[in-house]
Amino acid sequence: MGKHLVAIFLSFILMPWSALAVAKQVELVGAGATFPYPLYSKMFYSYWKTTGIKVNYQPIGSGGGIRQLTNLTVDFGGSDAFMSDEALAKAQAKILHIPICLGAVVLTYNLPGNPEIKCTPNVVADIFLGKIRRWNDKRIEEINPGIKFPKIDIMVIHRSDGSGTTFVFTDYLAKVSKEWDGKVGSGKAVNWPVGLGAKGNTGVTGLIKHLPGTVGYTELGYALLNRMPAALLMNKHGRFITPSTASVTRAAAVPLPNDTRLTITNADAPDGYPLGGFTWVLVYREQAYKKRSMEKATELVKLLWWMTHEAQRYTEPLHYGQLPEQAREKAEKIIKSIIYDGEPILQ
Repeated sequence: MGKHLVAIFLSFILMPWSALAVAKQVELVGAGATFPYPLYSKMFYSYWKTTGIKVNYQPIGSGGGIRQLTNLTVDFGGSDAFMSDEALAKAQAKILHIPICLGAVVLTYNLPGNPEIKCTPNVVADIFLGKIRRWNDKRIEEINPGIKFPKIDIMVIHRSDGSGTTFVFTDYLAKVSKEWDGKVGSGKAVNWPVGLGAKGNTGVTGLIKHLPGTVGYTELGYALLNRMPAALLMNKHGRFITPSTASVTRAAAVPLPNDTRLTITNADAPDGYPLGGFTWVLVYREQAYKKRSMEKATELVKLLWWMTHEAQRYTEPLHYGQLPEQAREKAEKIIKSIIYDGEPILQ
């Protein structure tokens, strides 16, 4: 009888702690950019294994991530395109941009033997404007002596969804081509002069890999994962640069504003790769909204700090660039500015 009472007593003592353990299993929900999805998958799995906190991230494109954050349906959005002043002004509250890593956008293609080719800014722009229509065009052959290009049409593949990768790519084209800037411009979605659309970086790489004669743009990691070629691009100094974590990091050696909203395409770095950028996690500065708990807000802030510090070790193995010191310091200040009911969360 005594042992039975002891067992009951212990069960009552342990029950609250058990309940607390269950409550601790907060699930954070995010959505957005496909650009960093391979990295986020690794980060969030590792974070769950370490902390027990699940992070459910849906790679629906930067435009979708921003839309879901502004509609208050996710805890954070992911985007490779920073929000404009106009978009921020329309949001229900102040939104913060926290840089997570750097990534290179590459020009990938499907040609016989997939030789490593070089491209100048004007050639890239004219391919996507539809002015260069065949692979054996003399402008392509002149900068690639020794490569025999097939006499086939070029099929351009581009994103069909609102995309931060598109934002980076079109931002680059608008900087290097006045004609592109005047006719098409830049943004997460544009009216493409030519080509076939595909959803996500996976959709773009999938079409290019299976359709001969195609060319398109995707994140470096997606091209390498699929064993697809990546063109060398001429930068502002006339050098053909191989896309890599190192070359895109060199391009990011520029002064950053406090809110980190900056493009680094066509940067002035002599050895920098000209087509890359930051990817951001977007959150509301004030976390006490829509009946959110302090616990959930705290776990979100802990996750963001971890992503910008310890989790940086996962970047380079997956072909992303680590945050430069300047960007990490800016990220720290932004994360420390996040509040709950007016009070800083991170003490």
